[in-house]
Amino acid sequence: MRGAAGATAAVCMLLLLGPATPGGGVPRAGRLPPGAAKEVVPDRVGTWNICNPCGSGNDYGRATEIATYAPQVIGLQEACVRDVERIRAYLEEVYGLAYHVRYGTVLRNWNRCGGLPWRPGGYGQAILSAAPMTDRVSVEYPDGGSEDRGYLAVTTLVGGRPVRIFNTHLAERRQGEVRAGQVEVLAAAVARHDRAIVLGDFNAVPDAPELAPLWALAPDADPGCRPQAGDAGGDADDCTATTDWESKFDYVFLRGVVSGPHHVRPSRYSDHHVLYTDLDRSREP
Repeated sequence: MRGAAGATAAVCMLLLLGPATPGGGVPRAGRLPPGAAKEVVPDRVGTWNICNPCGSGNDYGRATEIATYAPQVIGLQEACVRDVERIRAYLEEVYGLAYHVRYGTVLRNWNRCGGLPWRPGGYGQAILSAAPMTDRVSVEYPDGGSEDRGYLAVTTLVGGRPVRIFNTHLAERRQGEVRAGQVEVLAAAVARHDRAIVLGDFNAVPDAPELAPLWALAPDADPGCRPQAGDAGGDADDCTATTDWESKFDYVFLRGVVSGPHHVRPSRYSDHHVLYTDLDRSREP
């Protein structure tokens, strides 16, 4: 009876997660690269556009990337709810990393996220946090541009202290005027908090004028990266590229929070790189 129950549980897990490897085999725990985090890093925050067109077949690889760096909080963009469910399940079942999740769905689309034609999957932002999250707010921008866009905000603990986390995905790269309106909405919400971290894919380089309201509120975690050449302490040319096309589109803006080491890691599972920052609590007010 115990053997039958175990087999049934294994089948249920496979149905939940789906094929994890090209051959459909069950992934084994502990297959992380040298130097990978052994558990969640309490002061680490990250952001990653997981590339919706890259396919749900990469969810195990995406989970492995997140497990390698094991941030306390990570914001995901271009996220289908079903993909995030699988990623979260792999993180816990394969790597022993338990994350809470909150979603900021801005559209339901069968072509993007699967499901039944009359019950398509949700698409938008998601936040994974090792600590519980409260006060969730999901806002769709009045003008999304060529596709619905918005932001998701929650309050959680990072390094033992409460902080407001924002996760957004702005309009596509050639839609600067649309992004300007979106940033006005986002910046007004961020300005209401003394301690905030703004994560996301902004589809704009640091010098883009539409990002000015955010730069006025918070610096990016990338050391030396500033919006205008000649700014004290940095230059837009010093910003590390975060995409396969050598542009910086992804940011970790810190308001009332101090950055420590900042990392940008290319990934074969997305056309955006994984960004993560270790906060320096010793320098916080």
